[in-house]
Amino acid sequence: MKSFQAKLKTRVVAAATAVIAAAGLSASLPAMAWEPTKPVEFVVPAGTGGGADQMARLMQGIIVKHKLMNQSLIVVNKSGGAGAEGFLSVKEAKGDPHKIIITLSNLFTTPLATGVPFNWKEMTPVSMMALDQFVLWTNAEKPYKNAKEYIDAVKAAGPSKFKMGGTGSKQEDQILTVGLEKATGTKFIYIPFKGGGEVAVQLVGGHVDSSVNNPAEAVAQWRAGKLRALCVFDDTRLPYKTKVTDTQSWNDIPTCKEAGVPADYVMLRGIFAAPGISADQLKYYVDLMNKIRATPDWKEYMEKGAFNQTFMTGADFNKWLTAAENNHRDLMKEAGFLAK
Repeated sequence: MKSFQAKLKTRVVAAATAVIAAAGLSASLPAMAWEPTKPVEFVVPAGTGGGADQMARLMQGIIVKHKLMNQSLIVVNKSGGAGAEGFLSVKEAKGDPHKIIITLSNLFTTPLATGVPFNWKEMTPVSMMALDQFVLWTNAEKPYKNAKEYIDAVKAAGPSKFKMGGTGSKQEDQILTVGLEKATGTKFIYIPFKGGGEVAVQLVGGHVDSSVNNPAEAVAQWRAGKLRALCVFDDTRLPYKTKVTDTQSWNDIPTCKEAGVPADYVMLRGIFAAPGISADQLKYYVDLMNKIRATPDWKEYMEKGAFNQTFMTGADFNKWLTAAENNHRDLMKEAGFLAK
């Protein structure tokens, strides 16, 4: 029989050995990957119903449906000051990984037009989710069957007789409208609204004569036969050939250049996080965006909304953003939209 002291010594040695082994094991294990510890605020720097708002709420739904986050994602619209309210809220949340934002081209246009103290470099670029297209829309009850007929009617009526509806002032829709005017020798009365959803409703109601809404912002009214798609502002036709209306697919819409209107423009749909987050926190959101893109829900949305499905992160995304900012500065300078 071992003495009490001997037994005690054996137990102490065994316990010490176990502690040392456990310490060695924990030291060899990789650190746990970061994930949100509270609900994440998903800022939309635009009004409800527009393309950015639709995409954000779709992403929120996909995350819930496929259980991609342990915490909830809360969509918050902050459209004040042409989206400046939303951008500044993220800029000011330095180091907070629980706030992200979906961006459109007002990422560039708002600070250039207003002089608000903000630049995209003051946030953390996460990923380009897609590029959005622009379509020239008219009310289906009007007689214009194609872009040429409509532009000819605008010319014949004289300057500032036709109304173009768009989202915001000195933003994408108005910049594109100015480009259309320069390319065709026309002049519209530009009527700004808070979001693309409202623009589509106003066009259906006959309160404006045309719009340059994104496909997703007007697809419901197009499918219902209320709107007519005249041309798409891109170098090539949209690739989607499934019928959306009884007679047309996205691919059936000619480019504006085909219709003799030499104007084109595409818009960013991207995700940014607050400045000063860690590499692990950035990686979490890049991985989350890739998981969203892999779902059938996202792929269906991309086709229905006729998106250009370009995806970028890291250095490629930063390079694209720099070029896009310079391009917008040139366009806005030409249009006289730069802040004085």
